[in-house]
Amino acid sequence: MHRHEGPSRGKFTAAVTAAAVLATAAAGVLIGRYDERPPWGTDIAYEGGFTQASRIRGYDVDGSRTKALLAGECALMERRGMGGDRAVHDPAAWVEGCLDGAAGRPSRNQGIVR
Repeated sequence: MHRHEGPSRGKFTAAVTAAAVLATAAAGVLIGRYDERPPWGTDIAYEGGFTQASRIRGYDVDGSRTKALLAGECALMERRGMGGDRAVHDPAAWVEGCLDGAAGRPSRNQGIVR
């Protein structure tokens, strides 16, 4: 039988410990940088507004709610807190998504390459 020659247990343990410390430090830097907002928070906010306006538009029988959204109700909804947790990440992106959804434009986040 051939015995596998690898690093000693001490070197292996030191390498694993160093990797764990480095990963923890990197996570701490990311948390410190973004706090509770994820790096892709703008996309989340936009899609939240887009989805909400698309649903309102889909259930709007006479078109009055859609016209109201385009006339400024999107911004009013965001100011009143009706955008929910997603709007908190980037309120302007939420309103932009809401306007795109109300107008029936495709989402800017569709497709693989943006």
